[in-house]
Amino acid sequence: MPFINVKTNKNLSGDTMEKLEKAIDNAVSVNLGKPVSYIMTDIETGHNMWFAGSSEPAVMVDISIFGKANPTAYEKLTTQICTIIENTISVPSNRVYVKYSETLNWGFNGFNF
Repeated sequence: MPFINVKTNKNLSGDTMEKLEKAIDNAVSVNLGKPVSYIMTDIETGHNMWFAGSSEPAVMVDISIFGKANPTAYEKLTTQICTIIENTISVPSNRVYVKYSETLNWGFNGFNF
């Protein structure tokens, strides 16, 4: 049930977005114990985005999940996501934010979990 929204001011090719999506989905699945079959990911590129007053490449990753997760899992996942972003699209981790949102109400397929 995670929804992952990735925003960046870089322009990315379709192949690069697919590599990024698969790597992030896998990291979320492993660290938060959520099946990939329930993960929805949106990657938005080419945004007008500034971080620390600079328009150098930057990324915002917003992860919403059903329920709660252990803070240690979030910490490990943040490290992995920053590494994935650095290796896949060459944005250094000091230009990446990762935000987590937990919710107890999540609807899917006509019902709520």
